[in-house]
Amino acid sequence: MIPTSLRDVADAVDGQLAGVAEPTALVVHVCSDTRDVAPGSLFVALAGTRVDGHDYAAAAAQAGSVAVLGTRPTAAPTIVVPDVLVALGKLARFHVDRLTETTVIGITGSVGKTTAKDLIASVLEGAGPTISPPGSFNNELGLPLTVLSADQETRFLVLEMGARGRGHIEYLCSIAPPDIGVELVVGSAHLSEFGSRSAIADAKAELVRALPPGGTAVLNADDPLVRDMASATAAMVTWFGQSDAAHVRADALTFDHLDRARFTLHTPDGTAPVELQYVGSHAVPNALAAATVGWSVGVPTHAIAAALSSALPRSRWRMEVTERSDGLIVINDAYNASPEAVRAALKSLKQIAGGRRSWAVLGEMRELGESSAAEHDAIGRLVVRLDVQRLVVVGEGARRMHLAAGLEGSWGRESMFVPDVAGALAILRAELLAEDVVLVKASRAAGLEAVAAELLGGDTR
Repeated sequence: MIPTSLRDVADAVDGQLAGVAEPTALVVHVCSDTRDVAPGSLFVALAGTRVDGHDYAAAAAQAGSVAVLGTRPTAAPTIVVPDVLVALGKLARFHVDRLTETTVIGITGSVGKTTAKDLIASVLEGAGPTISPPGSFNNELGLPLTVLSADQETRFLVLEMGARGRGHIEYLCSIAPPDIGVELVVGSAHLSEFGSRSAIADAKAELVRALPPGGTAVLNADDPLVRDMASATAAMVTWFGQSDAAHVRADALTFDHLDRARFTLHTPDGTAPVELQYVGSHAVPNALAAATVGWSVGVPTHAIAAALSSALPRSRWRMEVTERSDGLIVINDAYNASPEAVRAALKSLKQIAGGRRSWAVLGEMRELGESSAAEHDAIGRLVVRLDVQRLVVVGEGARRMHLAAGLEGSWGRESMFVPDVAGALAILRAELLAEDVVLVKASRAAGLEAVAAELLGGDTR
């Protein structure tokens, strides 16, 4: 963060200083977790349903914070505002306006945002100091905190933008106006909020609408709903995909035994071979999006390919493939789930398993609205069609998968329903063999990362 006085912070967020003896004291870091407080921090006191950050003001001060951003005076120096999240957004906008040499890249899409964000950062880091968020910091809290971690040396600021409803991405763009906007894919995640894929597409298009005429819209040529976004932006459009019409594309696509893609990368400046370390065919469009961003800011094609080939996954529980000492392979993809992502993960499971016995441990895919039953039914049938040998369905919300698998094939014990994680682990402990391959996938709320952690002897933190 660019060091900023408490007085200037208060002015930027339309706040009042309370109990502040030194208004010239400098803020050099902003955080919302007391474990992250360091000397010079501004501690953001969020009031949740179970924990109120204002109660930790004294602990934050003891750890070195210079002030608290809160809705009321606290036991520490405080900048008082009506709404902490709104104020945090204002502070981030004040900050990003001072980053005059920084290119802001916004990324959205129904699936793949975090992987694309990590790959884009990998490509850009060789061209200059780059900031990108850990994990999925893609909302009105995580995005401003990411912005505030940049400083005058930051050349590229890579921001993931999620949407739970109309106007969310527009708001995030008002905090950090993008120079480059990346649209990955329009899927069925959050159908319960939006009602239709066309409504999702309209919300995602808020990113390219926010681009200035001198900006760049990076669009997926393989997705019809994304292609339609070209008419929604004043920016220059650059296409990526496997279509011959794409500016940046892949051909000669193959996959190794761990379902990692190998292809020839084509940009307007040349070609180069890429060997991804990410698992699954769904990593390819994310890599092409990253290549397009890199090319648009002047990274040479050979350097883009080298960065993509060496990039390792940075975010947890997304197609993490681990082989135990006894040979059992666990694919931990338990961070989140949409129908598109589950289908891709199941195909990777079969590719990785080869002739070995495959297990799919699946939980509920949430926020699908009226399509939920049909989508769970389709996944259960797909498991059978792909010849996955064992299906363990976890939780009442996913039961339709189990029922559909029984209807699709003449299955008996091949599909098993359990109410919770403990039930799944009981089956796995009793029946897994060292030569098996296990996929674990569900929406985050299902908590199936605990299954993978138990199998790998790790933890879920």
